[in-house]
Amino acid sequence: MTEKSDGKTEKVSRRKIITTGLATVAGVSGLMVAAKIADRHGLLAPDHGGILGAGEALTYGAMRVLTAHHSMAREFNRSEISKIHPVNGPHPKSESYQRMANGNFQDYRLAVDGLVARPTSFSLDELKRMPSRTDITHQACEEGWSFIAEWTGVPLSYVLNYVGTQPHAKWAVFHTFQTDWWDSLDMPEVLHPQTLVAYNMNGDDIPLDYGAPVRLRVPRQLGYKSLKFLTSITITDSLKNVGDGQGSPSPAAGYSWYAGI
Repeated sequence: MTEKSDGKTEKVSRRKIITTGLATVAGVSGLMVAAKIADRHGLLAPDHGGILGAGEALTYGAMRVLTAHHSMAREFNRSEISKIHPVNGPHPKSESYQRMANGNFQDYRLAVDGLVARPTSFSLDELKRMPSRTDITHQACEEGWSFIAEWTGVPLSYVLNYVGTQPHAKWAVFHTFQTDWWDSLDMPEVLHPQTLVAYNMNGDDIPLDYGAPVRLRVPRQLGYKSLKFLTSITITDSLKNVGDGQGSPSPAAGYSWYAGI
C-alpha cells in the first residue's frame, strides 16, 4: 500500500508496475515512494541511494520490467567476429595469479558459497566438463570501443543449480584476482541463458589479458559487468554489507551499477 496526500491508500502491485510502468507509479506516488515500491517488488538497484538517486532506481526497475521475459542479446555469425579485440588492462601481476598461469591453471578453483545448499569449489577441468553454451556476441565498453567475439562457457544458471541456490537469494557477488575490483548481478541476470562462466574465446582458451582462466560474460550489459579473472561467487539476499553497499565499485567511480544495453 502507498500513502497518498489525502491520507487514502493505493495498492500498487507488481502487476500494475509491469502493465503501467514505473514512470506511472512515480508520477502518482513521487520518486522516493516509487523507489520503496520498486524495492518491495525486487526492482530496486543497489546504488539507488548514490549520486544518481531515485532516478537510477527507476531506470533499473523499468529495464527489469521490459526484459522480464528473458530478452536475448543479439547473436552474430562467425564471419562477423572482429579482427581486432581491444583489451582494457593487462592480466594481474600478483604472485598467486602468475603461479597459477605458469602451471596452466591446474591449481585453479572457482569457489561458490553463500545462500547455497552445497558450497563447492570447481577446478577448470570440472567447469569444462559441465554442459556448455557458445555465443557470438557484442561487447561494448563504456569508453566507446567494442568488438564481436565467440565465447564458450558453462551457463551460470547451471553452476548455481548444481550448488542449490536458496529461494530467497537475490544477488550474486563476484570476486576476482584483482582484489580491488568486484561486482554483482541480480538473479534475473544471473539466470539468463546467455550469462556464462566463460573459459574459451574464439575457439581457444581465453588469453591471459582477456580474463583467463575464466571470466563472467554478460552480453546484455556493458563490458565492465563481464568481470575477468574470476575467483569466487557468493550468493546473498542483501548487498548492504558488501563493500560500500552499492553493489560494486562502479557507482563510486561514476558509473551506474546496472549497465543494461
